[in-house]
Amino acid sequence: MKIAIIGGGNLGAAIAEGLVKSAFCPPADITITRRNLSKLAHLAQAGCVVTSDNKLAAKSSDIIILAVKPYNYSDVLAEFVSVLQAKKHVLVSVVTGIWTAQLQKAISKPVPVIRAMPNTAIAIQQSMTCLSNAGATDAQLQFVKDLFDKLGRTAIIDEKLMDAATVLGACGTAYAMRYIRANIQGGIEIGFDAQTASLIAAQTVLGAADLLLSTGSHPEAEIDKVTTPRGCTIAGLNEMEHQGFSSSLIKGISTSYNKIQKP
Repeated sequence: MKIAIIGGGNLGAAIAEGLVKSAFCPPADITITRRNLSKLAHLAQAGCVVTSDNKLAAKSSDIIILAVKPYNYSDVLAEFVSVLQAKKHVLVSVVTGIWTAQLQKAISKPVPVIRAMPNTAIAIQQSMTCLSNAGATDAQLQFVKDLFDKLGRTAIIDEKLMDAATVLGACGTAYAMRYIRANIQGGIEIGFDAQTASLIAAQTVLGAADLLLSTGSHPEAEIDKVTTPRGCTIAGLNEMEHQGFSSSLIKGISTSYNKIQKP
């Protein structure tokens, strides 16, 4: 199936780059659009089709990934809605905050719509992407899942959880970065230079996350493995909990969710 990425900004370009690197499909099967084509020169050199014609890109593709800003999604859709065919096309939206019902209303045709919520790690093919479906067949949904699996990991969820997915998976990147930053500061305080502390903190978090994903174990089971009686790990953990570590993180997640629900 041929893929069109409508909007070759940071996210759209990252998707195209990931698909090329992973060899998900031949580069010639990927069309990406942007007004300033010079920004897509590297993708043209890789074999992708680059154009500023959204209508042409959509017409010649099967999977259309809409990767534009929320404020102009309807204007961009209007450029190519006339060529959309219910039996041919699947629209995949990575537009933040725009629901499938809004997209279907703008299309006014029974074109399948899949909503995808990736995070910034998509740039290095390590995104956590949540997908929700409106009208796609099992085969179409599986194709899109396979596509985003090449860019990280995926979960298929009910669309009503998309706001929660935004908080946990997208805002969560910032939360993790803040934890790593605090780890670095602590590392400097106990004797490391900033560069070494950064390396140790980042790699330790990477290893911890990969351990959970690879083994499927619960975080507490892995914590138990490194907390010896009267040891330094449990002493540090208990002090963090006394200072509200877990409760503040949970409250922060809830606050972000409340904010996205009531902007």
